[in-house]
Amino acid sequence: MRRTLKDNENLRILEDNYIGNLGYISQNKPFVVPITYFYNKEKHAIIGYSAMGHKIRALRENREVSLLVTDIDSVNAWKSVLVHGKYQELSTSEAKSQMHTFSLGVKDLIINNELRTVNFIEEFSSKIDTDDYPIVFLIHIDEITGRIRTE
Repeated sequence: MRRTLKDNENLRILEDNYIGNLGYISQNKPFVVPITYFYNKEKHAIIGYSAMGHKIRALRENREVSLLVTDIDSVNAWKSVLVHGKYQELSTSEAKSQMHTFSLGVKDLIINNELRTVNFIEEFSSKIDTDDYPIVFLIHIDEITGRIRTE
């Protein structure tokens, strides 16, 4: 059986995961890349980060993006959520704050969902003030759709 997910189900999938596939356009071609993300409930936005490169240059030119998050148990048992939104690059002070939220959130998800500890995530927020810092961004959510298939 397949059906459309309700709004609260879509948000639960975003909240319970931290890996998604980011879709964006560069030179009139679609690109899809995996990213680590965190859903910030208070801002109703996706927090992400990246080093400077193709993706960031493309997002600066065209702010329209999509993020696909899936939970797949089998070919007949899956959930899929598609977010459409707009990219916003953050200033240093806001970037540091959101990176802190990101790192704590992802760490909690890994500890609670995968029952393992992580030690590397705190390093991200300490790099914001260096020349080597990641570019932190939000995806402001315009629309969320989702589907589920059950056996």
